[in-house]
Amino acid sequence: MKKLKVIELFAGVGGFRLGLEDSDNYKVVWSNQWEPSTKTQHASLVYEARFGKQNHSNMDISEVETKVIPDADILVGGFPCQDYSVATTLQNSKGLIGKKGVLWWSIHKILSEKKNPPKYLFLENVDRLLKSPSNQRGRDFAIMLKSLDDLGYAVEWRVINAADYGMPQRRRRIFFLGYHKSTPLYKLFKSIKPTEWIFDSGIISSAFPITNTSTRIDSFTINDDLVSLSEKFNVDGNLSPFQNTGVFINGQVQTTKTLPSFGGKRTVLSDILEKGKIPDEFYITEDQHEKWEYLKGAKKEIRTAKTGFSYNYSEGSMIFPDALDNASRTIITGEGGKSPSRFKHVVQTKKGLRRLTPLELERLNMFPDNHTALDGISNTKRAFFMGNALVVGVVQKIGQVLAKKIGES
Repeated sequence: MKKLKVIELFAGVGGFRLGLEDSDNYKVVWSNQWEPSTKTQHASLVYEARFGKQNHSNMDISEVETKVIPDADILVGGFPCQDYSVATTLQNSKGLIGKKGVLWWSIHKILSEKKNPPKYLFLENVDRLLKSPSNQRGRDFAIMLKSLDDLGYAVEWRVINAADYGMPQRRRRIFFLGYHKSTPLYKLFKSIKPTEWIFDSGIISSAFPITNTSTRIDSFTINDDLVSLSEKFNVDGNLSPFQNTGVFINGQVQTTKTLPSFGGKRTVLSDILEKGKIPDEFYITEDQHEKWEYLKGAKKEIRTAKTGFSYNYSEGSMIFPDALDNASRTIITGEGGKSPSRFKHVVQTKKGLRRLTPLELERLNMFPDNHTALDGISNTKRAFFMGNALVVGVVQKIGQVLAKKIGES
């Protein structure tokens, strides 16, 4: 089969590219990475060092003219998710209105302005996208679905936790695929019962098998225009109507809750640890143990806000040090640096407690060893990259099945 041409947006350090090009079915013909409010574009520098500068753009995607972007078969990207991520409360999540959230419309602009738009979409975001914003649960996802419907795409989605399928990190993300109405896959999608596509025939279910938790599949329509959706969608609802799995075609949503089905080998935290000598900077000194234990431990205490208001604060304990016989917890962007933290990973070794190295964090996301190692890139920045990255193995598996289905259709 001829290689599928790929546009990679919000490329970061190249997770999508690694996953797709590994199968030899894809070729990235144009990529873009831009971090706003940052003088030195570290992620783009790493991307260029690994894949070359040719056909790579390091400028604000909202300012890139569509005519300079070459035609391609598929558009991919993990579009910026700061407004939705678990590092912020839902009340502070601005969704599509947010500074970075509006970059969804950069994707929309490319799809709407291109004479020959990509036939397929492969996108990723944090799973909170299904629930945001807090005052209109599911509105943002409904707007995305409707805007794609207006452009002629059918969509399937699934929230996937990489560890549920044997990968080394518990990282939950929503992945959604779009099929343009001009493609045989769209016609196949349209001809099959939604339940069959969700559980058996779909791309995502073929890559990552599932079972359903109930026989009920919720069905509803999204027919309002985008402005009406923005103002009225689920205004009075406490819960999002979108479950972790679903399909959308011609204004019709079919969604249900599913569970992973996997019986293969599982990679655990101990499997990815470096065997050689670890630099001293990653070890936690004894005088810091108490601080780490406090932050990781359970708390029930009275705290005082800056305004002088006192309130009861409580939180449960975290496993400390991290369990070596299980997949790791989710890497966050603040993983790097020596300072004690509730969320950083800590492992027990013969030499003592230590943080994870950048190479180990890369392995948790299934990147090649030292992918982000580059002169001028600090260990803290490398950890930040992995907190923003996706698990390459998920992209790899979906990409393989998608290419196979396209070749067969």
